[in-house]
Amino acid sequence: MSIYDFVIKQTNGTEKKMTDYQDKVLLIVNTATGCGFTPQYEGLQKLYNDYQAKGFEVLDFPCNQFGNQAPGSNEEVAAFCQMNYQTTFQTFSKVNVNGENESPVYTYLKAAQGGLLNKDIKWNFTKFLVDRQGKVVKRYAPQTKPEEIAEDIEALLS
Repeated sequence: MSIYDFVIKQTNGTEKKMTDYQDKVLLIVNTATGCGFTPQYEGLQKLYNDYQAKGFEVLDFPCNQFGNQAPGSNEEVAAFCQMNYQTTFQTFSKVNVNGENESPVYTYLKAAQGGLLNKDIKWNFTKFLVDRQGKVVKRYAPQTKPEEIAEDIEALLS
C-alpha cells in the first residue's frame, strides 16, 4: 500500500487520483478556516510559491472535527482561503482525520510512521511531509509553522 493507491475528492465532489502527485514532494495538511492556526495558510502559500516549480505540492484537506472550525460548504471553504490568503494550491473536500469515518488517506498517513506517531491527530494544521517516492517522512504538530518545514522540503527536492 502506498499514498498513491488512494482516490480523494475535490471540492466539487469529483475524484482525483493520488497517482497524479507521483514524483512530487507533498505537504498534506488538515486545515480549518476559523482556527487559531488559520494564518498558517500564508506560510503554506509561501512554501508553495517557493517550491512548486521544483516539484512540490500542498494538499489542503479542511477538517471540521475540531470545534467546528471549518464551517460552510467545500466551495465556501476554498473561496475563503483564496480570498483571504490568496491560496493557489489544491483544496479538497472536507475530511475527518480521526474516528470511524476518517479518511483512508489519514488512516494511512497516521500509520505510515508507526510507533508513538500512530496516534490520533490532535488539532487542525497537523502536517505530513511525503517524499517523491510516496514515503511519509515526517509528521509536524499544528504549532509547527510552515516556514520551519522549508529546510526539510528543500532536502527532499534536491
